[in-house]
Amino acid sequence: MKFIHIADVHLFATPDKDKPWGEHRTAEIEETFDKVINDCNEKDIDLLLIAGNLFDRSPSVDDLIFVDEKLSRLTKTRTIILSGPDDYIPPESESASYKFNSRTVMLPPDRTTNAYLRGINTCVTGFSYGKPEYRERIIESIDPGRQDAINIMIASGGDKHHMPFKKDKIAAKGYDYVAMGYVRRPVHILKNRMAYAGSPEPLGPKETGRHGYVIGEINDEGTSISWCPIAKRNYIDVSITMSPELSADEVVRNLENKMLKLGNENIYSITLKGFSKDNTNLDLSRINSRFNIYEYLNMTISDEDERILRVENENNMMGSFIREVNESYTLTESVRSRALRYGMEALILAGDER
Repeated sequence: MKFIHIADVHLFATPDKDKPWGEHRTAEIEETFDKVINDCNEKDIDLLLIAGNLFDRSPSVDDLIFVDEKLSRLTKTRTIILSGPDDYIPPESESASYKFNSRTVMLPPDRTTNAYLRGINTCVTGFSYGKPEYRERIIESIDPGRQDAINIMIASGGDKHHMPFKKDKIAAKGYDYVAMGYVRRPVHILKNRMAYAGSPEPLGPKETGRHGYVIGEINDEGTSISWCPIAKRNYIDVSITMSPELSADEVVRNLENKMLKLGNENIYSITLKGFSKDNTNLDLSRINSRFNIYEYLNMTISDEDERILRVENENNMMGSFIREVNESYTLTESVRSRALRYGMEALILAGDER
């Protein structure tokens, strides 16, 4: 039995809506979801698992119809949808009683449910969200649904407000696979048996790294999974080290070359660090026009900053370091200067200037 596991798609979300590229992100999230559906058809997938937060809000009936029409394009694949903390479905709502026309089962909210798929002899068990939070350890109490079938748990959460659990207790249940959602970066929890898929598209600057889905197969020999990248863009942290030896143009050129290698479709947070004669003299207009810049973090130290640090830290660890370097007779002047600058930078970044 071959499956694809996704989670935290957040259809209708608009990440970075105050940025120039923000207006494209809602469509890109939808396009990536469409790509998952296409991959299911192309890779002959039996089961699509959606482990919570398919939507960025509690879905209306119109939202469910929208997704139902997309899932109707699946030629073979069955789909199981779990509602999560962001797209929870109140039990008495009209959405809770929606009947899919596609080969889709949406697990009912606020209770544990088994969905048995006879054609692939697979039982999927999960607890859909009917409200935003469940602090009880619900996931740990869910047992496999059938002894004579492939057993999969589908769940969303993991922190103290959203169905906390210990992985050892889940492992002891004996599921063939546990499809997790809620954590937006991929995490392999138990080898080939339990994983967070992460969101197919990153949704904020802290969600660095590649994004995609889990693809797996369960047969008589056990379960095997791998991870497939699919995101149109990634958030990337880039740092550039400045020094008095580099001109402002050289710094900008180094930064530009680094980002060209990473791709101009991505979204960047740039940290400027090191020492410079004047840390306000960079012309970043060319960078801003060519790349998607989420933010700049200026952590450089100018000559004036350095002089102040020497005076203010005379009696602490940084002051001791400065005196030792200055009193060393074995260092040349150029080596002493670099040692002071790099050492002071390291102490500042480590928070040891006390």
